[in-house]
Amino acid sequence: MAKHVLLNNVQHKDTKVLAHYAKEFADDVASVLVFPLEFVELQKEYPIFFQLDQQTGKYQCVVMLGLQKDENLFLSDTTPSGWDASYIPAMIERGPFLIGFQQQDPHSDPSPVIHIDMQHPKVSTDKGQPLFLEHGGNSPYLNHIATRLQSIHEGMAIQDAMFNSFLSCELIEPVNIEFDLNNGEKCKVSGNFTINEEKLRALSAEQLFELNQSGYLQFAYAAVASVTNIRKLIQRKNATFA
Repeated sequence: MAKHVLLNNVQHKDTKVLAHYAKEFADDVASVLVFPLEFVELQKEYPIFFQLDQQTGKYQCVVMLGLQKDENLFLSDTTPSGWDASYIPAMIERGPFLIGFQQQDPHSDPSPVIHIDMQHPKVSTDKGQPLFLEHGGNSPYLNHIATRLQSIHEGMAIQDAMFNSFLSCELIEPVNIEFDLNNGEKCKVSGNFTINEEKLRALSAEQLFELNQSGYLQFAYAAVASVTNIRKLIQRKNATFA
């Protein structure tokens, strides 16, 4: 059971975190939530799709990591980190950390602070990356994690507005992908949405200007470009049969 506590350099001066990725750390997931500020890096490695959250009725961003349940084709026994890609999605890399909010002043909005799940399998006291320096300052690893958490926080803040802009331009469409694997298995990936490339190209000058001014145009093009990474994912899957 998770045990989230506010991170501080007194209680957690000896706490370490294993910056490694493996099935035993629950990293064997076929997809993971991602956020718009990651798109430029994500498009180089992963297929970016949108999914409709049935509870909220809102779209959310995901990248595919595998082609079936509990399959992460980027986990690797041959890389030092256990991850075979140059960019790791922030929701994976954050490990046991998450952003919480603390009221510093009764007259101001709550400030984001870092929490840690002390029951997470990557948390340790004898091995892993230290969180604090000997005299109490943040370690380089913790500073990196803080940056990743910030990208999640900021991405969540702009995500709804981005999708509203895409919807107003009628850019979002469902996508179904069917393919055959080398072992003869026929696969189908459904339930995802993407950007309609033809409609994106046909946008008016005013629509393009508005999307560009808001910063969402680059995210739309990144999502379109990323779909070709499905082929790379299939290649990774086929390599498991060799």
